[in-house]
Amino acid sequence: MRGVKYYWKRQQYPLRRAEVALQAEQTDEQLLELALNGNEDAFTALYRRRQGPVYRFAMHMSGSPQVAEEVTQEVFLFLIQRGRDFDPQRAALGAYLFGVARNYVRRAMEKSYSEAVHTTPAEDDDPALVTEFDPVQDIARSQTSRAVRKAVLSLPEHYREVVVLCDLQEQSYAQAAEALGCALGTVRSRLHRAHEMLMRKLQGTAPALSGFSGDAARCLS
Repeated sequence: MRGVKYYWKRQQYPLRRAEVALQAEQTDEQLLELALNGNEDAFTALYRRRQGPVYRFAMHMSGSPQVAEEVTQEVFLFLIQRGRDFDPQRAALGAYLFGVARNYVRRAMEKSYSEAVHTTPAEDDDPALVTEFDPVQDIARSQTSRAVRKAVLSLPEHYREVVVLCDLQEQSYAQAAEALGCALGTVRSRLHRAHEMLMRKLQGTAPALSGFSGDAARCLS
């Protein structure tokens, strides 16, 4: 199978008919199985479907477009090389990819990325960050602001992870627990604590957060 950069470039072009059919008819797990058996259209379809969420996860965790791009390529290279290690009985593929991305983000941060991460935040209009952040209904309008992004980045890693997964990536508590390899109750308590911390950090900065509760409704499933 070709390298990840090939698929990175290929996904910039319109979907081919075969890819459209695969995206419509196959689950992530089915696409992966086809891809591992040499079907390049299946891998491209899977890449198009999951590249964006993985990139946004890495972006929100690191604050660096460079780190996010490198992590995304590493994740899909890992999938090409180690895809048969994935066990669909243990987790959904989307959660599995977030777990892999989490490890690569940590490695990137450990390799002297920290200074760049905290001193060169992404531009406010970066389309990669345009995604719903919905602890309260009108948070979507302010979630791309520099203040919110900096507040999320300033959270300790284990709190930042649950905010990014549950609030920004719209994962359920169960899916976040799969990605992080922890108990569902741990995700709940961390998210509640993270919301409280964000409220304090953003007081006076984002009035829309005044109704921020400790629960994101979507994460109750």
